[in-house]
Amino acid sequence: MRKFVACVSLAAAVLLAGCATVENPVTGERERSVMNESDEVAQGRKAHEEVLAEYGAYQDARLQAYVNDVGQRLAKQSHRSQLEWHFTVLDSTEINAFALPGGYVYITRGIMAYMDSEADLAGVLGHEIGHVTARHGAQRATRQQTAGIGVLAATVLGAVLGVGDIASQVSQSVAAGYIASYSREQELQADKLGAEYLSRVHYNPQNMVDVIQLLKNQEAFAADQAKAEGRSVPAQHNWLASHPSNDQRLRDITQIASQYKGDYSEEGRTRFLQAVNGMSFGESREQGVTRGRNFYHEPLGIALTAPVGWKIQNTAEAVALVNGEGTAGLVMQAVPPKAGSTHEEILRNLVKPEQGRTEMRSLNGLAATHFAGTRKNERGQSQGVVVTVATGPQDRHYLLRYAAKDAPSLDRAMPQLKEAEASFRALTAADRKAARPWVVRTVAYPRGGFAELAKQSPLSTYAEQQLRLLNGFYAGGEPKPGQLVKVVAEQ
Repeated sequence: MRKFVACVSLAAAVLLAGCATVENPVTGERERSVMNESDEVAQGRKAHEEVLAEYGAYQDARLQAYVNDVGQRLAKQSHRSQLEWHFTVLDSTEINAFALPGGYVYITRGIMAYMDSEADLAGVLGHEIGHVTARHGAQRATRQQTAGIGVLAATVLGAVLGVGDIASQVSQSVAAGYIASYSREQELQADKLGAEYLSRVHYNPQNMVDVIQLLKNQEAFAADQAKAEGRSVPAQHNWLASHPSNDQRLRDITQIASQYKGDYSEEGRTRFLQAVNGMSFGESREQGVTRGRNFYHEPLGIALTAPVGWKIQNTAEAVALVNGEGTAGLVMQAVPPKAGSTHEEILRNLVKPEQGRTEMRSLNGLAATHFAGTRKNERGQSQGVVVTVATGPQDRHYLLRYAAKDAPSLDRAMPQLKEAEASFRALTAADRKAARPWVVRTVAYPRGGFAELAKQSPLSTYAEQQLRLLNGFYAGGEPKPGQLVKVVAEQ
């Protein structure tokens, strides 16, 4: 959870009046479009600011410069080299990459942690560049115009790992304005273009196969975790909900890469490992960190503890403590200053209570006001609501909302919801020690293998499996002793 986040939907960002005929830079064919090149650039520039507001650029000038250099070299070999290209590493744990029309390409530090070389990075960026050069975002905007839907997204390379997300019920993020699905033909074209651009810069297109395998490994790890914990295997959702499956992507890109024969000496593994050495892993200090059942936000000075068997979901807009079934949870959000300076004002402006009972509380010495009753929703209908407004350190206010699938689920979870709320506290000295962020480090692979590295890792759960996943050996195999590998360490 970031300090205060202004979430803006892109759903209405592109509502253009009419179509014109433009030439597709990749195919040379004329096509009807609601966007010419200047429109693409203008809309991409506008959306860029919203993406940064939603995710934030990762604050590491050295890493940003490195990724930009790789991206610019690829873009110069693309069908739209004249565009002013922008490559940004987002401060996000998502396994993801995407692009906007007009030359705006994004990659998360989350996916970079699992890559093994500069050529892998190039494979991701090349795919995204391909979507921009082929004008896929503009094509989708054109198709959707008659439906009255604004579209700005270019692509999502990969996003896996999904659970029931109560936190998303309270947010309207930039991603919500995207229509995430591309046709298989568009994805295939982006893969083909990415392979072509890689070969022109002397990266082996085979590395695009490695990236898709990375996504498949993520899916396998998520499935193995779920089975070990007795949960249902999570399905892909969010931006990849209707993307071509990674199995199909793997077959397609393997066939594409096999067509390229040449001297592809530009792997850049050492350069890449040097670039990611010290990069944040998992949640950053600014986002707050999850450690087991505890959530710590050192900049805000607050902490929460989930009941036994509950999970913590940390998003840019909220933190949710969710039960094992995903049917109930406590959702905490920072209250923006404009919502009021007192608990009464905040309840009136944010909750808009209709009838109910207000009770003054103290949460570990912090002043709080609890309300249970009804409110009018956006459609003027009465609905039940249970919330608490709490004042944390530095007089910052927080809204703690009891969320549930239905009334019976709320009743069953009420004891744990109260327990979760009661854990809201200012950070203690022990909390601050536990709140240290994690970073990626490179070390020589020991003779004791991943089992030895796991003993030294702060990754307390599935440590050996996660280290294998981090280094591309989840399906088996071992690095050579002395070979540089990535580990996770406390900052």
